[in-house]
Formats: sequence, C-alpha cells, structure tokens
Amino acid sequence: MKSLFAALGLLFLFASCTTNHEVDLIVYNARVYTVDSAFTIAEAFAVRGGVFIEIGSSDRLLQRYEAKETIDAQGAAIYPGFYDSHAHFMDFASSLDMTNLYGAHSLSDALQRLQAHRKTYPDRPWLVGAGLDQERWEDNTISVRDSLDKYFPNIPVYLTRVDYQAATVNSKALEVAGIDTAFYVEGGLMLTDSLGHLSGVLMDNAMDLVKKHIPEVNDDQELRALTKAEQLLFSVGLTSIVDAGLNERDLEFMRNLYTGNKLKIRNYAMIEDNLRTVRRMIRSGYYDDGRLSIRAVKLTADGLLRTRNASLLLPYSDDSTTSGYLLQTPEELERTIKEIAATNFQLSTRAVGDSATRIVLDLYGKYIGPNNDRRWRIEHAQVINELDFEKFDRFRVFPSLQPAHATSDMYWVENRIGEERLRNAYALKRLVDNYGMVAIGSGFPGENFNPLNSFHAAVARVDAAGFPEGGFEMKNALTRREALMGMTIWAAQACFQGSRRGNIQRGKDADFVILSQDIMTIPNEELRDVTVLRTVIDGKTVYQRK
Repeated sequence: MKSLFAALGLLFLFASCTTNHEVDLIVYNARVYTVDSAFTIAEAFAVRGGVFIEIGSSDRLLQRYEAKETIDAQGAAIYPGFYDSHAHFMDFASSLDMTNLYGAHSLSDALQRLQAHRKTYPDRPWLVGAGLDQERWEDNTISVRDSLDKYFPNIPVYLTRVDYQAATVNSKALEVAGIDTAFYVEGGLMLTDSLGHLSGVLMDNAMDLVKKHIPEVNDDQELRALTKAEQLLFSVGLTSIVDAGLNERDLEFMRNLYTGNKLKIRNYAMIEDNLRTVRRMIRSGYYDDGRLSIRAVKLTADGLLRTRNASLLLPYSDDSTTSGYLLQTPEELERTIKEIAATNFQLSTRAVGDSATRIVLDLYGKYIGPNNDRRWRIEHAQVINELDFEKFDRFRVFPSLQPAHATSDMYWVENRIGEERLRNAYALKRLVDNYGMVAIGSGFPGENFNPLNSFHAAVARVDAAGFPEGGFEMKNALTRREALMGMTIWAAQACFQGSRRGNIQRGKDADFVILSQDIMTIPNEELRDVTVLRTVIDGKTVYQRK
C-alpha cells in the first residue's frame, strides 16, 4: 500500500511539473529592457489578466505556460510603455482640426496654410490655427494682424503660438470680442504697436477675452478628435500621459468617456488652477479607474522665456525694461498652496523663470516642509538660481522637465537670459544628480508628441538636423538609462503610480512598446528614425505597424 501511495505521489508531482499554466500572452525572443531596480535585460515575459506574471528566458516561459497568444519579437527591443509626464491631450486633439502652423518658416507660409484651410472648410465661422512661431521667421517684426486683415477681413481669425501662451488675432476677432483698445488684464497682456494700437497679440490670460467667443464643438466631434489623437500617441509608443490642467467641464467629460470605455490611453489628469473648481474636486476625493486618475492640482506661476513673461530675478538680457511677471500675485499663490497643503492632493506648479521657481519652492517648503512624500512637482523649471537647486531635494519637489524645450529655445535663449543664467538653464542632469529623478515630458502640442524626440533631445542635446555640433550645454545631457527612466518609471513615480506601472515587473500593468531599433545602443543620429512596431496596454495591442 505504501508503494502504491508513493507511486501516485510521484505521478502527481510529475504531472504538476509538466502541466502548462494558461496565460493570455507570451512575448519571447526579445531584448526586454525591464527598467527594474537592477535595469535587468530579459528575453521574454508572460501576461495574464492585464499584468505581467513572469519575466525570464524564452525557453522557460514557453515550456511553463500555455498562451492564448504568442509574439515572436524576432530579437526586437522592448521597453515599458512610454509615459509623457507633461502634455495637453485635449489641446492636441483640438489642434488636429485647426490650421497646422507648426514649422511655418515665414508669414507667407503661414498665410498659404490658412488660405488652404479656409478653402477646405469654407463654412466654418472662425479660422483657427495652432503652432505659430515668429521666432522662425527672418523678419519677426512683421505685423501679423495687418496681414490677416488683408486676407481674411470678414472672418474672425485666432492663431495660438507654438507654446500656447499667446495668440494672434485679426480685427474681426477683436470686433466680435468687443475690444477696440488695450486695457489691463490680470496675469495677461494685450500688446500694442508704437502708436498704442492693438497689435493683435494677446498673452496668457488675455487670450481668453477672444477665445471664449469661438464656438465650441459638440461632444461627438470632440470624441472623434480625441480618438484620432489617441491613435497618434499609440503610434509613437505612448501608453500613459499627464494631462496638465483641465477645467471642471473637461474633467467630467473625460470621466464619462473613460467610464464608457471610449478611450484607452492612461491619463493622469490635473485640475486646473481655478480655486472654486479645485475645492469642489477635492471634496469629491481622488478618482482612479485604472485608466483615468484625478488627484493632482495644476497651478501656473509665470509665463515663458520666449515671450519674456517668465518671471526672472533680474531683467532680461535683451530687454532691461522687464523681468517678466507672475500670472497671479504671490499672495494668491500662497493662499492656494496653503489650502491644497491641508488636503492629500498633489500639487504641480508651472514655474519657468528663476524668480517664479524660487517663490514656488519656498512656498512648498513653508507648507509641506522637508523630507515629505507629497511628490509636489514643478513643471518646466527652465531657469534655476544657483542657490535653489538644493531645495528640490530638501523639500522633495519632483522636477518635471521637457528636454525638447532646450533644443527648441537654444537658438535664441542665450541672447534672452545671458551666459551666466544659461549655465543653470534646462538643467536636467543637475536635477537628476540633486533630486535623484526627473519626470520627462514633451509639452505637446507645443512640442512634437513623439517621446523619442524627447529622448534624443535629452541625451544628444541637438535638434533634428544634429545642430549644434557637439550638443547644447552638454553638461546637462542625460545618460540613455536616465532618459529612459525619466519617460517610464520616474514619470510613473511622479504620479504615485510606480507600484503599478513604469517598468516590466511581475504584478504590474502589462504596458509595453516594441521598437524597430534598440534606442539604448544605436547612434544618436538614428534615434529620431526609430519606429514603433507595436504598442500594448493591459496586454492588448492598441497599435501595430502595418
């Protein structure tokens, strides 16, 4: 009898060792950058129920598991799904239906694009464009308003700058808005010419004076635009984004879309800095359905260097009459920061100039103190005073930067802020060395939405043409490992999601991307040519190159 039981035991043991466990997906024959704490490179992984359940060798996983689907990666490189830590998803979706002015090299080029768009959509009541950038033009002093009036006298025109912090409008748009002369706008400017006439350029909060008159699209149109935008993001390997500032209506609209399974991209949506909205949203508490998360508030301290409205400690080097300005008073900033500090919500503040950055860092330190785990963030932090770097570590303030801003601004920024301040500008490497991490984003649609462009800008510090030779301020370039972590696990940690996603690890969301080349080994000049073969969220393919 004992021998019979022994035989049955051996049979059971043998069966348990050879029976395959069923999984949804096995990806094998790959070079898998797990981005775990040891930066392990594996060959394969298995997915069940939308999460990674094992990472290891191809032979082991194929022998151990029975998969509903297998993918032979044929040696391709695989990474965690890319995470854009600062984007404007709804603005991006809206821009797809506007006149595309990104890259327009002259006023003539911009006008031709506007005329073509008007011809294609003759019945639209407004002509709206995005991506205007006069810094690209040889003569950037041209009056755009006069030209718009000449070619479009009977339709209101509203054109946003590439940075979305300024707009140019024509006379018809000003007429619709009931504006015929410049006046004071809190946190904004209405630019005038030498005779005191409106130039048509509205900056920051002044933009809303005209923008609010543009007819809104209906929900179906907006959903179509968001779905189209989402597919574009999938095509470049993005699986998660931070939507950096949405109003109450847009947050509710997004929540309804995600509840109805209309969108798949993971979205960490921030509440824009309207204190009444913030209070209502905070009373409702966190929202997180696995795809859409709402637990952060976005404040805006100042404007941008490009338009000289980033707040600096000393005047601009190319205009001694201004040091820029805050978009709200220090007292208003402090009141909001104090109120949010009393909650468990995260706070993220856009601060570009060294004065704005200092004010925000000091207010953070005042209300949350040192050595905290609030993960309050500063977005952009493009110019930092030498004395303020250590505050990022002391107050545990998470830096969130966009590497492409450095390679977009490098043509003019030294003239704007001078050589001394430039040494502490776009300081990705120094912030990594000081704080330990940096969350990397693009700021799209202001910059290109392809995360590999941001990766290239972070490690090579050159533009798409390879300019400048040797790189721009290379002391602040990141290593490839740091750049990859900045757009995966560090970005996730900046959103309290490091335990759920950001790397390829057992128990984490099965979000990953397969690329045509290995961005960790190929030459810098080839990085922008890499294409996405497949993008996967929850173990399900959302994009595959045909």
